[in-house]
Amino acid sequence: MYNFDFMSDEHKMIQEAARDFAQREIVPVAEHFDHTGEFPLANVRKMGELGFMGIEVPEEYGGAEMDTLAYTLVMEEISKADASHGTIVSVNNSLYGKGLLIFGTHEQKKEWLEPIANGENIGAYSLTEPMSGSDSGNMASRAVLNSSGTHYIINGRKSWVTSAPYADRIVVFCMTEPEKKHKGVTAFLIDTKEPGFSRGKTEPKLGIRASATSEIIFDNYECPVDRVLGKPGEGFKIAMTILDAGRVGIAGQALGIADAALTASIAYAQEREAFGQKIGQFQMIQQKLADMKCRVEASRLLTYQAAVEADIAKKTGQRITLAASMAKLFASETAMWVTTEAIQIHGGMGYSKEMPLERYFRDAKITQIYEGTSEIQRMVIARQLTGLR
Repeated sequence: MYNFDFMSDEHKMIQEAARDFAQREIVPVAEHFDHTGEFPLANVRKMGELGFMGIEVPEEYGGAEMDTLAYTLVMEEISKADASHGTIVSVNNSLYGKGLLIFGTHEQKKEWLEPIANGENIGAYSLTEPMSGSDSGNMASRAVLNSSGTHYIINGRKSWVTSAPYADRIVVFCMTEPEKKHKGVTAFLIDTKEPGFSRGKTEPKLGIRASATSEIIFDNYECPVDRVLGKPGEGFKIAMTILDAGRVGIAGQALGIADAALTASIAYAQEREAFGQKIGQFQMIQQKLADMKCRVEASRLLTYQAAVEADIAKKTGQRITLAASMAKLFASETAMWVTTEAIQIHGGMGYSKEMPLERYFRDAKITQIYEGTSEIQRMVIARQLTGLR
């Protein structure tokens, strides 16, 4: 619809590659994975081979060496086909990969980033706990340096860890200095095959059911000091920096879900007849479609703009908190609203599992919750505007 001058030929190529893969490999199996809750491991490996699991990672570390806009375009196209696949791509690229890209040493990137970027391993990110979500200063997990100063001993339980049931490597945030609250959080690189690590219950989710989410448990897990990401006490800053990038990706995911629902609604309005005419000829349906289109395109502009700002910020070292929160808030609210309207347009068929509309609706809801709820985004935006805390 628009002439996005900032999109290079490379951007258009990866967008087309993602669209082709999504429609050819994901659409035919999306309903199956949603129904069974199975993790789509074979498709994840294929996405790794195509470079979708490490889009911004330099070739030196096994990635595609592209930018945030390319990542956002891939997220949009994959999520149009199935948001569960999109979630897995998001976690690998932004929640796991971004922290290592920005804060990791060369040695950490070679060992911990390369096998994730090429799809050989699965990555995850763990900040949330049963009693601390957005309030990270209240987390109960503890990492204590041993007497010889060689290892941190980690104990605790983390919750809602996306991709955890299949993750090989996880970026985990734990308290090292509880008296400092959020300034006492440290980030660690965790190998899930080592003693002291286990997985808890897998969550029975409303949507994105194939993305696999579970608790993880640490029982005297020994983490070498050279696996601290960044510096001790920098965990909160690292987590928030990662979430800025993650929110742009989730905006892309929400945009993809909303666009899929809009596309299905337009087609249905052109085909379905009632009272002797196409339902798309009724003014109430026309109004819904018009409003849906406006919100989808506004979301697209906010999301792409945030991605472009993220790429500029790589050179300046600045955060993109405002742009990321605006894009994530508006796109996620749009996804929920558009999928609701899409079901209404489809009537009883929209409520049936024979069509993907009800899956879009269930998947859309999580975009308003994870990586910062809509309420948190509004708080972040307001604080950025006023400078008040």
